[in-house]
Amino acid sequence: MEFWKHAYNLNWISAEILRRVVKTDINPSGEITQEQYADITGITFEGV
Repeated sequence: MEFWKHAYNLNWISAEILRRVVKTDINPSGEITQEQYADITGITFEGV
């Protein structure tokens, strides 16, 4: 998670791009949880 947090804070990636690495039923190999997404972005993850 630290890499993604760092990348987001440095504006290397957007919240929309970060959504692509969240673990979901559709993306079980994601790298961060929905809670971690919210911690990083301050935005509640809304699944598809």
